[in-house]
Amino acid sequence: MTLMLDSRRDIDLAAVERVAWQGESVRFSPASLERMRGSREAFMRLIDDPDVVVYGVTSGYGQMATWRLDGEARRRHAAMPPFANQVTFGPPLPERVTRAIVLARLANYVEGHAAITPAMAEAVAAMLDGEPLPPVSVEGHGGAGEILILGQLFGALAARSQPQEKDVLALINGSPGAAGLIADAALVARRRLAVLEEVFALAWEALQAPFDHIDPALADLWNDPDDADAVHSLGALLAGAQADRRPYQAPVSFRILPRLLGRLRRAIRQAEVAAERSLQAVTDNPMFIPPDADHPNGRVLANGGYHNTLAWPALDELAAAYADLCLLTERQAAKILYGPVSRLPDQLRVDSEDARYLGCLPMAQVGFSEGARRAAQRTFLPASESGGFGQNDVATTTVPAWQAQSEAGRLLESALAPLALIASQALHVTGRDVAPGLRARLEDVRARAPVIEAGAMQPPGPLVERLASGFREQILSGSES
Repeated sequence: MTLMLDSRRDIDLAAVERVAWQGESVRFSPASLERMRGSREAFMRLIDDPDVVVYGVTSGYGQMATWRLDGEARRRHAAMPPFANQVTFGPPLPERVTRAIVLARLANYVEGHAAITPAMAEAVAAMLDGEPLPPVSVEGHGGAGEILILGQLFGALAARSQPQEKDVLALINGSPGAAGLIADAALVARRRLAVLEEVFALAWEALQAPFDHIDPALADLWNDPDDADAVHSLGALLAGAQADRRPYQAPVSFRILPRLLGRLRRAIRQAEVAAERSLQAVTDNPMFIPPDADHPNGRVLANGGYHNTLAWPALDELAAAYADLCLLTERQAAKILYGPVSRLPDQLRVDSEDARYLGCLPMAQVGFSEGARRAAQRTFLPASESGGFGQNDVATTTVPAWQAQSEAGRLLESALAPLALIASQALHVTGRDVAPGLRARLEDVRARAPVIEAGAMQPPGPLVERLASGFREQILSGSES
């Protein structure tokens, strides 16, 4: 299928899922191409006025902004590919993320605000037709805008094309990178939440935690819609569970689970809002405003749209929520294993000859949790000057923030795997079934990590590694990973 763009409102999270995750192509509607042509013609009339200064078009770039260009010099300047911006290296962003960035780039084109040549705009859209995209490093991004990301992504296109005035700026300026990154994080987080809730509900069943802690009355009394959704979701997963529960309250790590899952839901919702707004934003610098009655040739605005201040705070909050949930996985696993608290066989052993000791798994979870906490440190604007000279005196922070939340999320999946194995083993040792809504998850856990029988000398590490990999596969299922 093909996504047809008529306006920037057509670029939303659903469009990112279709294009970036499922591999659909993109085309501009005839009306949008006509708007681009009209804007381009007006822009070319505007820059023929010798009194008009347009950054990067009738002037040089960056510290060369004082240069003035016209005629043939202007055209030669326009034709230079952005080779100087291709300086980063290291592990690449996933293909789904670079596809999301290309899609977000089109928001500046579709209504004529980039003044790009329609042929170049169509060439950018055609990058989503299925051929592998140029790799974009996830490291080394300290520029004042996104020219380092976008130079890697669009440099080859500019080199094999014949860019005209403002075409290269329309490729490498603005903040489509931030839009693509926060959109990807929001989509991954929503899928990750579904896996998290099922595994935490398995642990709830393993401990036989009371239903008081997720009573529907709490949804109203706590007075928060995200906490309420978490209460209702856990309640639905545990519907039909055995009525015989612990006769007294569960440890704190269980009682606060709905509120910590509510916190993650809140972070996801904030990320989704940030993504929708960012995907539909016009962020070019300079930005072309199409003609109106007062400006028959349109006008150009120099601006700071390439600094997206929605994205990195939302990414930070996702990372922080992941780190706190990492801690809960370790505490809950340790409590299930500790018989005096769980009221289950201590360390899930049947007798002293049993080799099913799982007491070292929470140690690994501590390591995963600490890694997630380090990744979840707050992002600030960099204290060092971007490039150390000229006008580029403040760097953007979105790529490092995306990388940090991605790492925190991956470590949460790793920390979740031991909890899933321990819950499965606890249910097996005590011969108990689970609520109908959790049977598919329990079957999946046991298919990847079979229960450990008495006397079996088997290290649990490979089992939890397979579980973590399985969680990752499920979360990214269907993506252009």
